[in-house]
Amino acid sequence: MKFQVLDILPNLKNPVTGREVPTDERYSQALTSARYAEQFGFDAVALGERHAGPFLSSGVSVVLGAIAATTSRVRIQTGVSVLSIHDPLRLAEDYATVDQLSRGRFELVIGKGNELRQLPMFGIENGDQWDALAEKYELLRRLWREENLSWQGRFRGPLNEVTSLPRPFAGAPRVWHGSATTLTSASLAAKWGDPLFSANAIQPREKYTALIDHYRTEYAKHGHDPRFAYVAAGAGFLYLAETTQEARKAFGPTYEQIMAFFSKPGNHTPGNEIEFPTIDDAIERGPVLVGSPQQIAEKILWFHEGFGHDLQSFNLPTMIPHEQQLNMLERFASEVIPVVRKAAPTTLWSDEDPYGGRPAVHGRTVADAATEIERAQR
Repeated sequence: MKFQVLDILPNLKNPVTGREVPTDERYSQALTSARYAEQFGFDAVALGERHAGPFLSSGVSVVLGAIAATTSRVRIQTGVSVLSIHDPLRLAEDYATVDQLSRGRFELVIGKGNELRQLPMFGIENGDQWDALAEKYELLRRLWREENLSWQGRFRGPLNEVTSLPRPFAGAPRVWHGSATTLTSASLAAKWGDPLFSANAIQPREKYTALIDHYRTEYAKHGHDPRFAYVAAGAGFLYLAETTQEARKAFGPTYEQIMAFFSKPGNHTPGNEIEFPTIDDAIERGPVLVGSPQQIAEKILWFHEGFGHDLQSFNLPTMIPHEQQLNMLERFASEVIPVVRKAAPTTLWSDEDPYGGRPAVHGRTVADAATEIERAQR
């Protein structure tokens, strides 16, 4: 299994201590966490995107560019990019820039967005987000693969012989499709032969298992090679301690206050209520990784029994001191990852994966780029 550290840049006071991190410091923490994740051996780092509610992730492409410029190995992903509200041409430009800065380490995760308040901000009617996502993704694919493109659709003005610049580093990056609760994004991923990113955030495991099973069935129906029907899964917050009892006691009050906040009307999308309001519910049946290293490893493998997933994502508890977060990250890397990797191998990002050697699979390798830079500096 591969591992991703996700940050959606929440800007919340700690509901127990009242501590609030200033905006500039919060961005600095995101950059530092990404560098440490690379140092500790994680496979990917990701930033989510929100345009409503208490989040600082509206300019996620800017922050990802900074991460790309200050790391050298770790893969860089969105989590998700809300393509339904964006101009695909602008998104193609922004993320090709990140791809160039990272020299081919970028992968895009797209979705229709799980926040209704942001739709009118960008001129999308509630109910149109699915159609907008499908149309805009098809255009994005073409922008990254074609030059002098002419196009006409419903959700943006026509294009006449347009070539988006910069071009991606070495061919179109891989695109994952994020799905919080519904089958629509899973079906879109299956149609195009793309991987699926299940949020695994607010419902019991069996509902996400049904989502993933639907994706794999549809993927095969479209004639794609089932070996490459890769699946990722989220996991909510990480809180690692010596024992599960210690983790529960330390993080439980904060978790339950956060759940109370997001359960209020207007703070969640109708129909997407969180089903695990208490820390005991969340530890027993929910997505959080709260406990000892052994219990967290067992929890991930329990999810793997239902999902058969290849990439595990989780959020750091950004309400606690950053040094404590980094200590958990290091301990997770040394005590959890080796156990899970051994029990749940994957071909994702290996030589067997068509994108495993990206950008080598498209022709220009990272080693080629490094050689070019070295020659230019002589």
